Amino acid sequence: MSDLAASILEQLTRAIEQDQLRLPTLPEVALRVREAAEDPNVDVRKICNVIGNDAAISARIIKVVNSPLMRGSREIDNLQNAVSRLGITYSCNLATGLAMEQMFQATNDMVDQLMRETWQKSVEIAGISHVLCRQYTRLAPDQATLAGLLHRIGVLPILTHIEDSGEIPDEATLRQVIHEIHPILGSKILRTWDFPAEIADVPSESIHFDRDIGDKPDYADIVMVAILQSVAGTDHPYARLDWSQVKAFEKLGLDPEMEMSEGEDLSDEMEAAMALLG
Repeated sequence: MSDLAASILEQLTRAIEQDQLRLPTLPEVALRVREAAEDPNVDVRKICNVIGNDAAISARIIKVVNSPLMRGSREIDNLQNAVSRLGITYSCNLATGLAMEQMFQATNDMVDQLMRETWQKSVEIAGISHVLCRQYTRLAPDQATLAGLLHRIGVLPILTHIEDSGEIPDEATLRQVIHEIHPILGSKILRTWDFPAEIADVPSESIHFDRDIGDKPDYADIVMVAILQSVAGTDHPYARLDWSQVKAFEKLGLDPEMEMSEGEDLSDEMEAAMALLG
């Protein structure tokens, strides 16, 4: 690590330890959706009243329900029918995830590029996680999708801090800093936002490739395998790891040597899942 990267890392680490780092706040629509979802008496109409305040997210949920991955016997043309078909929990998780995209923007060109790149990578991991969950576990695909979308949320305060400071390092240095500390920041943010531990732990746990907790897969295992599958066949350092030692593959019942993109059906499903969020 360069001296500059080490200095930035030290500043950010100290700010984290002293609770002085400005953490992002949950987008207003996502906050209202999650609050409504926690109401034991919530129904489709109430959820639609909340989501319907954001026309863009409403339109995208209708698009999702009519996608090849979700399409039923007839086309849906309104939010209430879309939420009825998807279910309240799925709709709330999807709305929360879609609301996150608006956060990944900046005024500095390089920072903005990294923000958008982070979101696109998150969409890719979310799509793979969705398919892994549906095909190889009994966990909830919408939760796996949300976990994938949020697994790099810790990048946000790093880039925001850098932009606010006015001292933008070179791109290589910035990427190194992000790699070093975004996982711990991500979990801190999700706990601050009151996400359940099974989701909040994903940013910090999904890159511990020696992780071996329990006999059944959890969302961190799913996102971990999704991350590795996303770099298969590249020169990324994760692609050079010994995947046979990654217990998450075993827990999902997957052969570490198999690339999901090799299976035509799985590849098509992954593309469809990513298109839902793109």
